[in-house]
Amino acid sequence: MKVAVLGAGVIGVTSAYYLAKAGHEVTVIDRQAGPALETSFANAGEVSFGYCSPWAAPGIPQKALKWLFMEHAPLILRPKVDYAMLSWMARMLLNCTAERYAVNKSRMLRLADYSRLSLAELREETAIPYDERMQGTLQLFRTQAQLDASAKDVKALAADGIPYEVLDREGCMRAEPALRHVADRIVGGLLTPKDETGDCFKFTNALAARAAELGVVFDYGRTIKGIDVEAGKTKAVLTDRGPVQADAVVVALGSYSPLLLKPLGISLPVYPVKGYSLTIPIVDPARSPESTVMDETYKIAITRLGDRIRVGGMAEISGYTNDLGPARRRTLEHSVMDLFPGGDVSRANYWSGLRPMTPDGTPVIGATKIRGLFLNTGHGTLGWTMSTGSARLLTDIVSGRKPQVEAGDLALARYAG
Repeated sequence: MKVAVLGAGVIGVTSAYYLAKAGHEVTVIDRQAGPALETSFANAGEVSFGYCSPWAAPGIPQKALKWLFMEHAPLILRPKVDYAMLSWMARMLLNCTAERYAVNKSRMLRLADYSRLSLAELREETAIPYDERMQGTLQLFRTQAQLDASAKDVKALAADGIPYEVLDREGCMRAEPALRHVADRIVGGLLTPKDETGDCFKFTNALAARAAELGVVFDYGRTIKGIDVEAGKTKAVLTDRGPVQADAVVVALGSYSPLLLKPLGISLPVYPVKGYSLTIPIVDPARSPESTVMDETYKIAITRLGDRIRVGGMAEISGYTNDLGPARRRTLEHSVMDLFPGGDVSRANYWSGLRPMTPDGTPVIGATKIRGLFLNTGHGTLGWTMSTGSARLLTDIVSGRKPQVEAGDLALARYAG
């Protein structure tokens, strides 16, 4: 079957790889000059199978009000007259209940654990290098209130059989020795030891090369205009250089997916939530992280990538904007230098990307009401974490096979009504 994958980020490339392995004739179309040049380019570097939670959680509305007045706020809201933004925010608020949080987190953990196993198989199969490490994620708590609030996450991890360790101050310093320099700032932590780290840009490019060896055609620098549908079935992808015929189309365009689908009468509740990152050269390894530390106070991830530190985080709801405000950079610098002053921030590369967020935190994977049109999008901050599992599920669905894990509640149909 001829399959067109729209988008060459980590989700699109992993989808193309598994579709090609399943025997399909695959073409990837992207407006950029190569793979992983938008949201996948400089993310936080986490592959967080255990640290995997919906942003919509009990207490978030109250916290959000407090964050709006913080100097180094994890949430930045720039409201505008935008129905998509307001609708998405309203749906997110409806998911901020204990019941919805438990359902959504369980879905995410199921997909993340499947991805953990899939990534391990892929790594063994391809041996692609990407500055990978397998030393876990440490969610770091600066206050007792944060440590106490982690009980809901511990409960969810235990229910789904995900390994974890609740650590005191000394345990945190054993996991991350450089924290001994700032022991007075730490109360405790939650370690998810199966989590991994690495450079998503390197990973996606290396996998794209392997996909090309399997026959995948990468059509870069091509703007997607729409999808041609005839008699309720996909016929072709319309581009600025003419149509691309396809029996099936996979939309993996991240935050831009809803814009493509709207003319087809498909409402996809995905909205861009902007994140920022710094990539800092290491000058003092003894004051640098070994793996990933999630600074719970600022919701910022600090990750070791070879001889670099990647600092990523924050959630800015401001639409489709990619400006690089100096205030956001100060927040990233404040978090990393407060805990790990082992990098030279004067030589840091500053970046921003648009994360495709759903109101419930769970991605949208599966078929649509149009025959031959499939979705693999809406992964938020966990695109790389969930990429391999999502791609395998998507490939099974496109191929008419039963997925190896439950996928029905990941489809767009869950938003019906």
